Amino acid sequence: MSEANPVTGVLLVDKGQDMTSHDVVAVARRTLNTKKIGHCGTLDPMATGLLILVIGKATKIQDLLMAEDKEYVGSLTLGQTTNTQDAEGEVEEEKEVPDFSEDQIKEAFDKFRGDFYQTPPMVSAIKKDGVPLYKLARQGKEVKREPRFVHVYNGRIDSISLPKVDFTVRCSKGFYVRTYAHDIGQELGCGAHLGALRRTRSGKFDLERSVTFEELKHGDREDIIAKMLSLPEVSRLRGA
Repeated sequence: MSEANPVTGVLLVDKGQDMTSHDVVAVARRTLNTKKIGHCGTLDPMATGLLILVIGKATKIQDLLMAEDKEYVGSLTLGQTTNTQDAEGEVEEEKEVPDFSEDQIKEAFDKFRGDFYQTPPMVSAIKKDGVPLYKLARQGKEVKREPRFVHVYNGRIDSISLPKVDFTVRCSKGFYVRTYAHDIGQELGCGAHLGALRRTRSGKFDLERSVTFEELKHGDREDIIAKMLSLPEVSRLRGA
């Protein structure tokens, strides 16, 4: 199959750590020998999990798939705030972590449910006058960011082992889990940053039919194509 008869479909990839979403797209282009590939929702290099690739004619439904709710499992670390709101940044402030009860932590999580406004972090791909904020942040600049209207459908605490709190959150498009962790830390008064993150679901898609980055990089092209979802399959899955 060549570019004259390009492949079309949706490929679910389980992204590994320490790689960008763009890295995954670049490898998919090489393996599948096609240029027309996009992804639905950037994952930070430290984050793992579900990255949806749209290939060929499937790029037409990219915006549709990106607009759907996402589910993440993560871990936040109390007592430290960082300049990126996650473990990859430089520590800006450290505070002692009180011996919080489960109820106190749950109360802080519950403040961030339903509809609310969230201020995006400086280290993000949002553009200011055409320049991504993360590029300005690298230059030591901070600019005013407009709060965004977001929604948390469900957030739960999975385990507490202070200073770490493991959680699961299901949220709307455009939601920053890093900022969620940071804001919960502010609510508790001791600060926090995101220690680990894994996307487990996006809309009706989960990791069950995903391929790993290693499979994508070293696998056989025909095997990868066989694991793709066709557009009719995607329609049925979404109930469209």
